[in-house]
Amino acid sequence: MEFWFTEDQTKDLRIGCRILETIHSEITPYQKLAVINTAQFGRMLVLDNVIQTSIMDEFVYHEMITHVALNTHVNPKKVLIIGGGDGGVVREVVKHSEVEKIVHVEIDGKVIEAAKKYLPEISCALDNPKVEIIIDDGIKHVKEHKNTYDIIIIDSTDPVGPAEGLFSAEFYRSVAEALTEDGIFVAQTESPFFNADLITRIQKDVSLIFPITDLYLANVPTYPGGLWTFTIGSKKYDPRKVEIDKLPDLKTRFYSPAIHQSAFVLPPFVEDLLK
Repeated sequence: MEFWFTEDQTKDLRIGCRILETIHSEITPYQKLAVINTAQFGRMLVLDNVIQTSIMDEFVYHEMITHVALNTHVNPKKVLIIGGGDGGVVREVVKHSEVEKIVHVEIDGKVIEAAKKYLPEISCALDNPKVEIIIDDGIKHVKEHKNTYDIIIIDSTDPVGPAEGLFSAEFYRSVAEALTEDGIFVAQTESPFFNADLITRIQKDVSLIFPITDLYLANVPTYPGGLWTFTIGSKKYDPRKVEIDKLPDLKTRFYSPAIHQSAFVLPPFVEDLLK
């Protein structure tokens, strides 16, 4: 007998993965959490029946949400990560030796516990001495820490439930206030195929707050449609004008100086979302 995990990616689209075993399952104060082992993608973190990350393709997402912003800023010393309880963003930020402090704010501590136990390849840097883990609401945290961070990375779940407020103009204004005078933020902003209206709204909201606002792409097979967007807001530094020959030699599997440049080359249908 075969067992399958299915995710309703939209009301009209469902994907499925054959399950080899359910490694862990629990109901936290915030959501249903599971770690499953799939035939195609390996171990996978699932929240409220939605795929968050998998061993096979996680490096694409985590590298792209991290290194574009950190390599755009000339001297990032203090970094805030909101969400991302699996620890993948922390792992990538730690690769930047100039970063002195990483504050990781995750609302659901059970996600961190599960990642440490069942996804060690992703969570391996959570115990790094540079990292401070705070179990709290990220929206509350940015409101309470003005002019504090050089980089803010918003590694949120989809814009429903606890993460809904992380996609609002009010939150982006708080993020801008929490950044230093030359700070940069980046957030995952869903699929251009299935979340076009969301991307258009976020780009408009962010452009009214940050003098430099842009969108870039990566391909993440486990996410709806495969093609995924990231929105970046910067007070001073333009990610398109990075001198790629001066970028550090990081140990990465997807991100590279050439990928940094090419990620901002948008297909016409995505460019249309920004008009």
